[in-house]
Amino acid sequence: MERELDLKLTKVVPTERQVKIQQMEFYGFVHFTINTFTGMEWGEGTEDPKLFNPDKLDAQQWAEAAKEGGMSGLILTCKHHDGFCLWPSAYTKHSVESSPYKEGKGDVVKELSDACRKVGIKFGVYLSPWDRNNPDYGKGEAYDDYFVNQLTELLTNYGELFTVWFDGACGEGPNGKVQKYDWERYYAVIRKLQPKACISVSGPDVRWCGNEAGDTRESEWSVVPAKISETELVAEHSQKEDNEKFSKQGMNEQDRDLGSRDRLRGVSKLIWYPAEVDVSIRPGWFYHEDQDDKVRSLENLKDIYLKSVGGNATLLLNIPPDKHGLFHRADVERLKELGDFIRTSFSNNLVEQAKLTATPFQVGHDIENVREDDYHTYFRTDDWNTQIEIRIQWQEEKKLEYLVLKEMISLSQRIEKFTISYMKDRKEKVVTTGTTVGYKKIVVLPEILTDELIIRIVDSRVAPTLSFIGVYGK
Repeated sequence: MERELDLKLTKVVPTERQVKIQQMEFYGFVHFTINTFTGMEWGEGTEDPKLFNPDKLDAQQWAEAAKEGGMSGLILTCKHHDGFCLWPSAYTKHSVESSPYKEGKGDVVKELSDACRKVGIKFGVYLSPWDRNNPDYGKGEAYDDYFVNQLTELLTNYGELFTVWFDGACGEGPNGKVQKYDWERYYAVIRKLQPKACISVSGPDVRWCGNEAGDTRESEWSVVPAKISETELVAEHSQKEDNEKFSKQGMNEQDRDLGSRDRLRGVSKLIWYPAEVDVSIRPGWFYHEDQDDKVRSLENLKDIYLKSVGGNATLLLNIPPDKHGLFHRADVERLKELGDFIRTSFSNNLVEQAKLTATPFQVGHDIENVREDDYHTYFRTDDWNTQIEIRIQWQEEKKLEYLVLKEMISLSQRIEKFTISYMKDRKEKVVTTGTTVGYKKIVVLPEILTDELIIRIVDSRVAPTLSFIGVYGK
């Protein structure tokens, strides 16, 4: 029975678009709209567009800061719940066209999409399905037509998108009614116009981790019950009102295990649904002047990065522009510090100087294949050889700081348990034990001094795979 379950689980694999977004690892959110000028987090839809007037808006600054911070892309809140559009939509006057910004001739979506491409990062869009300004919200097909028209504008006028990001917000409109979203219709439009784009959170490609506090799971599985992707569940667990308390709430304990064998036993329909950790660099998602001294510390951001990107999830970090249309100096400095940490910590791969051995392995998939960080070659064992030992040896002692493991996820997520140890004074000392690996696992090594590191895969589904091993230090 256990083998039947493992075979079933390993048949669940990612799509090409899901692989590509996991390879992006770390990207940014830009929350910017009329709320920036009213001090609110959730606008009411009645705000005067004339309030929107960022006199120094510089999308190039946003893109450059993101790249310097180690981000691979940016997602812009093109329209939040208040219904104000950052592009001149042909379907509403509640937009930049009715604002003083560039005398009504501005297009923030175009400015940022152009800036991202100029600096070499990807661009994505957020479009809130909840619109507190549009009178057709809550009227069914009439509002769906409006929403699809705006979605089409974003999908056709701003180049290739890496994601279309939907949240689960669903409240009353100006007529007091709640809209039942036609998600399948929205998805069909995206697949037709942007087939390479992931549909994230309230969508089939990328899963919300379940909180906005940067809390992560010890075991983050990408193979999960299909029911988790139901948009009603996403909405049920999403923020219900504008409050700061929600952003500080961690993971619900009952959601800690989404994909272990025990959790999936008896589940009929499974999907590949990788997690995304979304969190803001400040207490709020939009800019508030009184939060200038509340930017997350570098240590906190490092911890979130190591546990999200290093825990089989992507990291979506929000940086909100201020009323001038600029990232605040404090945010930019902290973002650069994070980028410097990432570049410095993972620049010197000591595996390049090491001897690798592993037993057992499948012919044609020996341990030498893990030296290259790609999916062209990989290490694996024969089926049902679920325990292996990998030794990494140097001619002299090295100071080790981080170990990076990556599975060959095109063959699913397989590793269930591993241990890391090292040799010191001819004795083996255990550093840590872990569970899942998935796309990427970063193991923090407490600056141990050794000439030999030992990785043991203790349990896996069918047969373990590894596409890459990196050891970083001095």
